Amino acid sequence: MAALPLSADLIAEANARDSVALEEDYAALGRQLERRGIAIDAIKDRVASFSVAVPSWGAGRGGTRFAKFPIAGEPTNIHEKLEDCAVINQLSRVTPRVSPHFPWDKVSDYGALREEAADLGLGFDAVNSNTFQDQAGQAHSYSTGSLSSTDEATRAQAVEHNIECIEIGQKLGSRDLTVWVGDGTNFPGQQDLGRSLDRYLDAAADVYAALPDGWRILLEHKMFEPAFYSSVISDWGSSILAAQELGPKAKCLVDLGHHAPNTNIEQIVARLHRFGKLGGFHFNDSKYGDDDLDSGSINPHQLFLIFNELVEAELHPRDGFDPSYMIDQSHNVTDPIESMLSSAEAITSCYAKALLVDRAALHGAQTDNDTMMAFQALRRAYNVDVAPILAKARAEAGGAIDVLASYRESQYRARKAQERKAVGLGAGIV
Repeated sequence: MAALPLSADLIAEANARDSVALEEDYAALGRQLERRGIAIDAIKDRVASFSVAVPSWGAGRGGTRFAKFPIAGEPTNIHEKLEDCAVINQLSRVTPRVSPHFPWDKVSDYGALREEAADLGLGFDAVNSNTFQDQAGQAHSYSTGSLSSTDEATRAQAVEHNIECIEIGQKLGSRDLTVWVGDGTNFPGQQDLGRSLDRYLDAAADVYAALPDGWRILLEHKMFEPAFYSSVISDWGSSILAAQELGPKAKCLVDLGHHAPNTNIEQIVARLHRFGKLGGFHFNDSKYGDDDLDSGSINPHQLFLIFNELVEAELHPRDGFDPSYMIDQSHNVTDPIESMLSSAEAITSCYAKALLVDRAALHGAQTDNDTMMAFQALRRAYNVDVAPILAKARAEAGGAIDVLASYRESQYRARKAQERKAVGLGAGIV
């Protein structure tokens, strides 16, 4: 097995300095929760079993639609991306899978890439196709659409690419294909809104037919951008209708930034689960639109409410309930590793808080139409500082009690800045 990117001794030494304070905090929280009839070790064990994937592209700096400001030591290929993702998992112990994007992460030997990832303690999550961007040597442009293009040859090219992604995913050990298309219009009348959806469904059906046994296609909706008048799969309604038409292997993927401001995303989660079409999440945060901000940085309470619905779904699962969780955010002013460490903690924190909800009290108050007590059942759990639970779970798994402090102490970014080729200036989010 290859050496992991960070020294285990460095993490152990840092944990030794923090362990006494952690034990005190954990014991105090344990006593507090015990008065509520909650065993803290049981919650810790549930947290220890939780995981969320990281995106390969998230290891590098993204940007705005106008510019990219690279950071020294940024990864330039999938091998360097995997190394950075391994750092995140080494410290957090909740990110054991990487979601690759093609053709950005293409290599000649995917069996070797899978072994490389395994040596770093990583596996692969959903594979992501790219028909929103033209590539060098591409026969047909996606400038006017891909799976919904009016040009039959362009649609066939998009289908072929998605099938290629499935074949790559099989070699990597994945079982999900995430499909997001930027197809849509910028002017009224530019395309027939009904026929464009028909073309999308016909092409997506060809991709669906190529899914191996045990695989799913995750349909990702987005309200706007790059199309600003209409998007083919613009909302959860379009997504679930498409998934229902395609078949049982088609599920809906919810990106938290792909909705209008103030949308009740937790209700969407409940609805999708009700009809057995909740496939997964791309976690990030949003202030104005698809901002791709760090998870929990703007509205952590909404993230908690989403996990409250997810815990309800765990307790009352539908056939095929097995959501794929992934961080999907773009970093322009922070170290991407630090941002994903912070996001992983925010996501896991909201999951832990949702586990603390007194379900009997909540459901009883709901049945009695006792609005205030139902609300307080949620608020009481949300107000708990679960950091000792997360830190204890990490430390027991070999991770860091203080992930950011240990990362900075490792000077990993400075070392990579000396070893890696600079990525140079760029434009655009990827």
